[in-house]
Amino acid sequence: MASNLLKGTMILTIGLLLSRILGVLYVIPFYQMIGEEYIVLYQYAYVPYSIMLAVAVSGIPIAVSKFVAKYNALGDYATGRKLVKSSMLLMCVTGVVGFLILFGLAEPIAHLVIKDKDAFFSIQDVATVIRYVSFAVIVVPVMSLIRGFFQGYQHMTPTAISQLFEQVIRILFVLAGAFLVMNIFKGSEKTAISFAVFAAFLGAIASLIILYWYWKKLKPEFNDLLVASGKTTSDVSLKNIYKEILVYTVPFALVGVINPLFQFIDMITFNRAMTMIGKAAVSDTYLGMLNFTTHKLVMIPVMLATGFSMTLIPFITSYYAKQDFTQVRKSLDQSFQILLFLTLPAALGISVLASDFYFVFYEQSDVGTAVLAHYAPVAILFALYPVTTAILQGIDRQKLIILNLLIGILTKLILNTPLIKAFETDGAIIATSLGYIVAIGLNMFAIRKTLHYKSTMVLRRIMLIVIITAIMLGLVFITKWGIEHIFTIDSKLEALFVIILCAFIGAAFYGYVTLRLGLAQKLFGERLTKYTKKIGF
Repeated sequence: MASNLLKGTMILTIGLLLSRILGVLYVIPFYQMIGEEYIVLYQYAYVPYSIMLAVAVSGIPIAVSKFVAKYNALGDYATGRKLVKSSMLLMCVTGVVGFLILFGLAEPIAHLVIKDKDAFFSIQDVATVIRYVSFAVIVVPVMSLIRGFFQGYQHMTPTAISQLFEQVIRILFVLAGAFLVMNIFKGSEKTAISFAVFAAFLGAIASLIILYWYWKKLKPEFNDLLVASGKTTSDVSLKNIYKEILVYTVPFALVGVINPLFQFIDMITFNRAMTMIGKAAVSDTYLGMLNFTTHKLVMIPVMLATGFSMTLIPFITSYYAKQDFTQVRKSLDQSFQILLFLTLPAALGISVLASDFYFVFYEQSDVGTAVLAHYAPVAILFALYPVTTAILQGIDRQKLIILNLLIGILTKLILNTPLIKAFETDGAIIATSLGYIVAIGLNMFAIRKTLHYKSTMVLRRIMLIVIITAIMLGLVFITKWGIEHIFTIDSKLEALFVIILCAFIGAAFYGYVTLRLGLAQKLFGERLTKYTKKIGF
């Protein structure tokens, strides 16, 4: 089980890591072409788009993977096939309806965002970019259905590769479109952003083509399993299938919406709150830093959590269906430890090196550096939340997911405006942190009560990870301080050198200590142990 969980997680993680890296790297040339003051318009389109996707389809891959894994574990391969065949048309209709809703709501959403007639962007500017991005909603539901089916069979590669291709095609069109509009056709930044957000549709088409290729490749394997099971038709009615899928999908649709919804809360409250304290002139720029430039960097460590949550659900569902609670608890032990082992040093490392990261990707900015330094640690919460909800989903506690999520969102909504008025951008970060802490705390309480889960071993190892990370951060800080007192960092290349050197020293120390203590071997299993023995650990 451990090796399969790690294998599935690593496949998704590598794909997501490459996708995240590309999703951050393209911002460098795009930012230079568009400029700081226009970048927030790009985010004005993507936040409502992300919410629409989350509401319409974000729960589908996980719900379908859970459903298929459950019936496959029971030897009923026919029911999963029946679900996919019957859902294709439904997903096409869902995509068209989602597109029409987002396209139609573009102007009302713009009115929520833009309150001042003298604002840098007009209501029509915001409405236009939302309409352009809405086309992608047409394709995504079918894509999500197929990904979920593959994951139910524990085939994680199709999801990882299709996500990577989706990102590559999208980025190519974002950059090419912005370059052509700005340099060849001498158009405006607003027009360039409209073409850039439309690239989401083209990326989704590319992903769908890759998934179709994998479907043709893996179909013989699926057919063999179906025949070998001795049951080629399903006894489960479509009514019961869709009822069960709906129960699985709704919680994760809401889970998928939490991050974009938190951003949407910032989008509709930040400008107003900043205006109240006389900071309207810098409000759009600061919001762009919070919701786009720094958020891109903060989300890099979070890709591990996405891989874990997608991989965990089929495993936990299978063991829970068999009432194998020992294996369920082992899955939890391993997941929490590995998640914090990787995300804690990564998130806090970005915080320590915030000035260099912001300079390399964007420009030198004291405000941008401060926002990134304070926002980066929140990535740990962003990583923990999907994993805790995946566990609750795997043990059929969907109602608790919804309740805990709503309480977390309500916390953010209530605290956001007063905290922004008191602490500006930091206030929005604090409100986000508190909202996530509330939701994660309630999830962990439910997990403990349901599974009687309590592991002092995990707590001890987490404390060890925290101590090693703290020492590592001290070394990184001293290294950065020393370099900056010897040299003046005046170029992006010099800032990149600081990042590489500090990251190397930090990673070398962290790797050496965790290997010497045997912690890494215990978390990553026999394969790592065989390798580390060869090099003297």
